[in-house]
Amino acid sequence: MNLSTAQKIKQPADELTQVAPGVIEGLSQSPKRVSPKYFYDEKGSALFDAITELKEYYVPRVEKEIIERYRVEICAAIGTGTTLVEPGAGSCKKIRWLLPELELAAYVPMDISGEHLQASAVSLGKDYPKLKILPQVCDHTQGIGTNVAVSNTPPVFFYPGSSVGNFEPAAAVDFMRAMRAQMQGAGGLLIGVDTKKDASVLHAAYNDSAGVTAQFNINLLSNLNRLLDGDIDPGKFVHHALYNAERGRIEMHLRCIENHSAQLAGHPLEFVEGELVHTEYSYKYHPDEFTALAKSAGFAPVKRWQDDECWFAVMYFEPS
Repeated sequence: MNLSTAQKIKQPADELTQVAPGVIEGLSQSPKRVSPKYFYDEKGSALFDAITELKEYYVPRVEKEIIERYRVEICAAIGTGTTLVEPGAGSCKKIRWLLPELELAAYVPMDISGEHLQASAVSLGKDYPKLKILPQVCDHTQGIGTNVAVSNTPPVFFYPGSSVGNFEPAAAVDFMRAMRAQMQGAGGLLIGVDTKKDASVLHAAYNDSAGVTAQFNINLLSNLNRLLDGDIDPGKFVHHALYNAERGRIEMHLRCIENHSAQLAGHPLEFVEGELVHTEYSYKYHPDEFTALAKSAGFAPVKRWQDDECWFAVMYFEPS
C-alpha cells in the first residue's frame, strides 16, 4: 500500500474557532441556513454512502453506468501520468470505476471528514498497492490547493456525483476557476452533472421511502452540536425537500416542528414552529447550460457522455 506514515492525514486544529462564526451567522439570518459541508461527519458520510445505494437516488447508479460504459474513452481523454485530484472524495468509491485502466502518477482524495477519508484511503491502497495515494483533509469549498509533491504532473480534477450542483451557479464558476488556476495550462476536469428532468423523479430521489435522506439531513444538527458544544434538539426538526422548477434546483431544508430554544458555542438561538432552515441546494443543468458555465471559468469542452435517458452527464474539459 502506497500510503506512508508521513502522508497520513490530520484534522484541522481549532475547529470551534474556525466553524462557529459562519454557523452562528447563518443561523441568525432570516431565513436560517447552514452550509451543506456540515453533513459530513463520520455518521453523515456513512449515511450518504447509504443514500447512494437507494433505488430512488438514481445519480450514482446512472453515473456509474455511464463511466463503466465509456471508461476506455474517458481514460483516453484523461491520458496517462496525470495526478487525479478528487475534492469531496468521501469513500473513494468512484475512482474505482476508472481503475485499473487509469494510469496515474498519483491520486489525491480530499474530504472534510478526516476519519472517513483515512479509512477510505487505506482500503483503496490495499486494493491498489501500486497507486500513490495522498489524502488531504480540507474544506475544498473554501479553496483548492493540491499541496503535494506532484508538481511535475498535470492535475486532472475529478468531481463526480453532481456535487457541483450544491453551489450557486456563480459560485460554481468560482470553484471551477480555482481548479483551473491549478493547471498552469495543462490538465483537465472530469465532472458529473445532474440534468433537468421530470419533477417526480427528482422529488423521489430526495425524499426516499426509507427515510435515509431525512436521517442524513437531520444528522447535520447532531454534527453542529458536537462541533460547537451545542444542545439543538434534532427531534424537533423534520426533513423537507422540494424541486423548484423555476430555479432548476432541489431545495433541502430542516423544518422546525416545535418552538425551540438552543445554543451553539454559547450563542443563544431561537427556532419557531414551521420555520425552515436551509441546508442544501442541488442545481440541475441542461448539458449546454453547464458547458457555458465551464467556458466562463476558463475551460473548453472536450467530450460529453450520457445515459440513454439523458438523466445525467459526465463531461470532460481542458483549460482553454
